[in-house]
Amino acid sequence: MSEHQAPHLVVLTGAGISAESGLKTFRDGDGLWENHRVEDVATPEAFDRDPESVLRFYDERREQTRQASPNAAHHALAELERAGFRVSVITQNIDDLHERAGSRDVLHLHGEILMARSSADPSLRYPVGRQGIRMGELCDKGSQLRPDVVWFGEPVPRYAQACDVVAEADFVLVVGTSLAVMPAAMLLDQAPMEAPCLLVDPQAETLAPRGVRAISQPASQGVPPLIEHWRHMGALWMPDWT
Repeated sequence: MSEHQAPHLVVLTGAGISAESGLKTFRDGDGLWENHRVEDVATPEAFDRDPESVLRFYDERREQTRQASPNAAHHALAELERAGFRVSVITQNIDDLHERAGSRDVLHLHGEILMARSSADPSLRYPVGRQGIRMGELCDKGSQLRPDVVWFGEPVPRYAQACDVVAEADFVLVVGTSLAVMPAAMLLDQAPMEAPCLLVDPQAETLAPRGVRAISQPASQGVPPLIEHWRHMGALWMPDWT
């Protein structure tokens, strides 16, 4: 980083930060997501087999997302950006809580639940209204719309872009994720050798890979004081209280 550039924090977020806003994931129930088997609601095969059930499931999740609110961790990250730091968020979550908190540079690795996309052409994406996605609702090329979510067994189209962002980091902050799911698990390997990395998670001491410092707290407790420390110091330094 040049002395004239704003410090660049790259934040990798996962299920833990959204869970504190009341949004559940399949990991909460040993392979179940809101009492549904992942294989029945989050795979291309499930959509081929029973598209109406899959669309109904995501309509319900979409309404839950709209009712949820950003928590203290979301707001703290957005505040650091407002303080003049460059903050790039790469999230495995499909909700819009980072954006609603005020973060402007958010890359959704696994898609966005408030968007629909073409079943035939993933580049054709559309906002989803309150009515949800219905059977017979087609893209501009005449194919059925589906949730803009990366399902199990599908490629992650934004992964290369995420790698480019991590490669420009001055500091990497991992929040609420073990980074155990591929290919997200390889993102830390893209960070510059000199970029410090810190993990905030209730199980951080157990989950942190070699070379990654740990703060064993929930996101809403661990992230705000860290952000305040950086705002006060004016730099992305490793706090001595970790």
